[in-house]
This record gives sequence, structure tokens and C-alpha cells, in this order.
Amino acid sequence: MSEAVDKKRNRKHYGGQRSKRQRVSRELDVGMQGILITCNMNERKCTSEAYNLLNEYADELYGPEKFADGQDSGSEEDGNEDEDDAEAALKKEVTQMRESSAKGRRRFQAMGSGANNVVFIRTQNLEPDQLVHHILQELHTTKKKKSRVILRMLPVCGTCKAFPEDMDKYLSSFLEPFFKAPAQASYQIAFKARNSSHNKRDDVIKTLAALVGKLNPKNKVDLTNPELTIIIEVIKSVCCVSVVKDYILFRKFNLQEVAKNDSAPSQEPKTTPAASSSSSDKPPQADQEQPEQKKGECAEAAEPQTTEATGNGSAEQCRTNATPAEGAE
Repeated sequence: MSEAVDKKRNRKHYGGQRSKRQRVSRELDVGMQGILITCNMNERKCTSEAYNLLNEYADELYGPEKFADGQDSGSEEDGNEDEDDAEAALKKEVTQMRESSAKGRRRFQAMGSGANNVVFIRTQNLEPDQLVHHILQELHTTKKKKSRVILRMLPVCGTCKAFPEDMDKYLSSFLEPFFKAPAQASYQIAFKARNSSHNKRDDVIKTLAALVGKLNPKNKVDLTNPELTIIIEVIKSVCCVSVVKDYILFRKFNLQEVAKNDSAPSQEPKTTPAASSSSSDKPPQADQEQPEQKKGECAEAAEPQTTEATGNGSAEQCRTNATPAEGAE
């Protein structure tokens, strides 16, 4: 009887030890860099497409990903095998990839974003804004469509807690390289909040515009063709920040729109003579972003919720380009 009790105690003891193991965070959190990717109802397919696309262009910019040799990745017999053995080399590479993933050292690693239809890819040892700009530049030039479910791809160069005092402190230092005298630029502000009710749009925009004006009064707002765009993406209690170029040129970083051929002739539907004569006076409308929306689709599918501050950086006026409800996703 006593032996059975001892076995039960030992099982409980070992179970307690297993529960104390540290778990690697798999959620978007403060201090991370990466890429926010919006999709259309298929997050798993979106993640797969993102891995393929990011690895393809990261190899062009930074070279193939290198994995650190694990000390316990193989036995002595494996070490003595011929290096030309393809099977042994493949097995070793797979082992190294698994160890790097377990330790969070991979160049790209999918994390939970905290919002529906949004995928967050954490990056290591690279500049996410540089990589995303390179991808969009290539798609804009070649007009090759390389994704089916990915909608927008937004770099995240910094993160902080999404509370006013934390955002003010973090952004004051984050924006200095771009807007503090003698640096100056025309700019706009793109703001989006998901699953967050403690950040009011007007308050964030006014505070941010006042901060940019304080860094350098010569910073001017340009809603038509700004040199820089400040992207603020709030998800739950995390604020994601980045400053990007060519935001308007690259269709607000929408991969589907960037790959469209603007010079392609429009196909006019067949109409009766009366209908064609009545519509001949109307000029053709080009570059209209009208992606199909499905049930449950995130608000970004058709048009990102963007807010631009107007004025000289003192937050005199604010204008909103789209009006879907905040946190609807």
C-alpha cells in the first residue's frame, strides 16, 4: 500500500516539474519587430504565402539564411559521415532548423497577432521596412502577382504599450531620426486600431501631429504625395509603429493593387446604341480599389482605415479617408 502511495507522489512531483518549464512567447508583444499581414479569411494560407514571399526576397537582399550548429544536434557517428552524403546533410539541416525555431532564432517566425485576419511575422537580424519596400518595388515594376490571399503587408519597426503615456514616450524618440531638426519631411499619418477601445482616433492623431511639429516646425503635412507616412497599428494593448516611403505610390502597401497593370486597356461591356451614347460623355474611372468583400472579411480588404493629420504639425485639423468602426476586426 505504501509503495502505491509513493508512486502517486512521484507522478505528481514529476508533473509539477514539467509544468514549470518556460514557454517561448508566441504572441505579438512589446519589443518585437516584424511584419503585419492582412488577409481574407484564410490565415493559414496567408502564413504559407508570407513565408515563401519573404524568404524569396530576403535571400536576394541578405543571402540564404544561416543556422548555428547545434552542439547536441547529432551523434558522433553522424559527425564522422561523409559531408557529400546528401541524406546526412539534409538531416543535419532539418535538425538545425528545428533547434533554431525552438530557440526563436529563425529569420521569420509566425506569431499570434491578437486580431482576426491578421498575421504577424516576427523578424530577426533584418530591417522589416527595407524588406517590405523591396518587395513592393519589385511587384510595382514587374506587375507579377505573387500572392492570392495576402492583402496588405505593413512593416513593424517598433512596438510599445498602447497607452497614451507609453506611446508619447516611445514615439518621441522613435520619430527623431525622421523629423527632428535638421531633418524635415512632408508626412501623413495612417492610424488603425483593432480590438482596442482605449485609444481614441482623434486623440492619437492630435498628439502625434503635435509631437512631429515639436520636433521641427518645418515638417509639413501632405495628403497627396507625402515623403513619409507614419503608420500606427494598435492591436489590443500593443502599438506597432513604422515610418515608410512611397505609401501612396504602392497603394497603401496593398500587394493586390500594386501588381495591377495600370496601362492595360479597359474592357467595355457590350451595350445598346442608346446606352453607349448616354455613357460616352463619362470619363473612364481608373485605379479604383474595389476588392470583393466576403462575410467576416477584415475591414482592410477594401480600404485601410487611414487618418491623416492636416496643418503644420500642430494638430489643427484631422481628416479621415475611411470610416469603418475601430476594432471591428
